[in-house]
Amino acid sequence: RPDVLREELLLSPLPAGDVAATFQFRTRWDADLQRGAVSHYRLFPKALGRLVAALGVRELHLALTQGFWRTRTWGQPPLQAPAGAELWVWFQPTVTDVDKAWKELSNILSGIFCASLNFIDSTNTVTPTASFKPLGLGNGTDHHLLRYAVLPREVVCTENLTPWKKLLPCGSKAGLAVLLKAERLFHSSYHSQAVHIRPICRDASCLAVSWELRQTLTVVFDSFASGQGKKDWSLFRMFSRTLTDACPLASQSKVYVDISPKNKEKELLEVTPPPASLHEAVVQGEKRTYAVYDLLSPLLFNTSRSLNVQLKWTRPQDSSELPTPVLHAHRYVSGYGLQTGEISTLIYNTHPYRAFPVILLETVPWYLRLYVHTLTIITKGKENKPSYIHYQPAQDRRRPHLLEMLIQLPANSITKITIQFERALLKWTEYPPDPNHGFYVGSSVLSALVPSIIAMKEVDMEQSPLFTSLFPSSDGSSYFVRLYTEPLLVNLPTPDFSMPYNVICLTCTVVAVCYGSFYNLLTRTFHVEEPSRGGLAKRLANIIRKLRGVPPL
Repeated sequence: RPDVLREELLLSPLPAGDVAATFQFRTRWDADLQRGAVSHYRLFPKALGRLVAALGVRELHLALTQGFWRTRTWGQPPLQAPAGAELWVWFQPTVTDVDKAWKELSNILSGIFCASLNFIDSTNTVTPTASFKPLGLGNGTDHHLLRYAVLPREVVCTENLTPWKKLLPCGSKAGLAVLLKAERLFHSSYHSQAVHIRPICRDASCLAVSWELRQTLTVVFDSFASGQGKKDWSLFRMFSRTLTDACPLASQSKVYVDISPKNKEKELLEVTPPPASLHEAVVQGEKRTYAVYDLLSPLLFNTSRSLNVQLKWTRPQDSSELPTPVLHAHRYVSGYGLQTGEISTLIYNTHPYRAFPVILLETVPWYLRLYVHTLTIITKGKENKPSYIHYQPAQDRRRPHLLEMLIQLPANSITKITIQFERALLKWTEYPPDPNHGFYVGSSVLSALVPSIIAMKEVDMEQSPLFTSLFPSSDGSSYFVRLYTEPLLVNLPTPDFSMPYNVICLTCTVVAVCYGSFYNLLTRTFHVEEPSRGGLAKRLANIIRKLRGVPPL
């Protein structure tokens, strides 16, 4: 068949005692979407296929994330994304008006995934020159065809998960997707769902092009059961469900469990039921061992009707010796008052003897006016001059700041990057409904080829697991890593919004009183009433008062 579906679940116990579950659903279609000759869709979603063909999309990467991946505690993520919504797209060279296609694309995706992507405009869109190279086939030098935007305030919930699951060939009725229960997925410390579309080679000769759609979902569970210092997990405990069968449309459906030792004591992870096979691979510079469960194997469901993988540590885990990732970063804002401030970024290279370069991408909103002359890069107490720097200044209410730098990180070093800014005063109509909550600044993006201690082999995309083939290694000595720092929350000078309310109330009161009185005088008619002589009772009373010598009424 011209289209093939592979589904995969990776369970990775984290050093801190949590568990990360990464779902990947890969649909490969041997068709040419750009020419618009496709009329029948079987596995590939028609909504996305028509979108790629109509707007001339070459690559599309969309991520919706709730929470922040703690790289220092959890290690390198398989697929990391910034908090909120992230969208970056490469367009075809045939697209004449890229900005128009970008705006239309964001609006369509907003309707497909029920997200606020329609708020993407020129004020939060940038065109990087060094970051976000194409992951598939294509020329990565025409930077005017690339658009990148982040909405750090986007809240991800079930209305975003439901349309994402509907794009799967089997939906959530069969296969690994039955575990995607919204009640459990969003009761976690980290949740990220993504869609990746890119062109790939159809075979080794690369004479024809196929299209690949990857739907990924990563979730981190931290509600572990602690009994005698042990942390035990199972599929039913994490997802409240078990696996009963594979997706009938899938050609491969596997569950991988990382059973590699996590520290020097070589503590082991017991999994039940016993796996039918083991898989060894070098992932992100480390040699790992995985227990493999093939849902398409007829022997898997012979003993029981469902598969409930259980993870149990044979020795209590010591959290005092957590492995430190080779590359991680930290970002914060400092200063006092509401006029000026400083953004600081700390980049850590913990490799004992290898130095490597890293590309830093900073996107700052226009209402934080950067002072580029205050940019400093300090490594081991000395100034570290970047070998490449690209800066695009912001324009008020038109575009944000864009700063890209190529920085060399020495071995076992900490690099501190600081830049000062001044807060702008917005118009009173530009403030959100909760201005005192603060304004979000998107995450910084770090892209690097991290040297590997263990030599890695060339990755075969069709034979290797899915979690090792999205960022294939160009050579055996390094692997690609893209990290995101924390988003920032910055307070801006906020006017007292109760004053307009008081002025409106006072003005309305004065106008109502003055206008009401004046209108009353203009429209009221006055009549003079003649004094009456009184009735019979009054005359009788006067007669009695006269007889008594009292003045009459």
